[in-house]
Amino acid sequence: MANLFDPANAPEGEPLEVTVGDFIQWKRSDIATDYPPATHSAEYVARITGGGASEIKLAGTEGADYYLFTVDSATSAAFVAGKYHWQLEITQTSSGNRIVVDSGDFEAIPDMDDNQADPRIHAEIMVDKIQTILEGKADSDVANYSIGGRSISKMTFDELMNARDRFKAEVVQHNNRELVKRGKTNGATVKVRFV
Repeated sequence: MANLFDPANAPEGEPLEVTVGDFIQWKRSDIATDYPPATHSAEYVARITGGGASEIKLAGTEGADYYLFTVDSATSAAFVAGKYHWQLEITQTSSGNRIVVDSGDFEAIPDMDDNQADPRIHAEIMVDKIQTILEGKADSDVANYSIGGRSISKMTFDELMNARDRFKAEVVQHNNRELVKRGKTNGATVKVRFV
């Protein structure tokens, strides 16, 4: 395994998942050709799903033929676990004009060193919360959860069932991605043998 603290080993492209409190770095070579670091700057702006005042900004540093993006552990420790949406902005140094050249999302997962960390992904939490309502065993913090700006404690039975099924499907997708990352097969893997 390569030393991931070394900028020379920084992976190409944004991470899809980060652990809160981890050192993170990546590079973007593809944009450096059209927007050379000598005459442009690159910056990521990200917000957690649902919005709010909290914003993550990350400026790239100039590499030989790429932009390098680095997040130190102290900075990522302030990330709230959840799904974030980002956009990559390029600014022309001479004019100050800005354009968005790319966008995407990433999941910030809890740091297991944190005693209060809940290791479940958001979809698993929502399945559990909705299930407690359906079973009539909802705890006091269920009122704090909402879907599409609507409190889950005020949803109809059919709306709750649909939401639960949608979140269950997200959990299955997440678990399948985790299996693939570890080189294992899942129920969706089709094996073919040619004779």
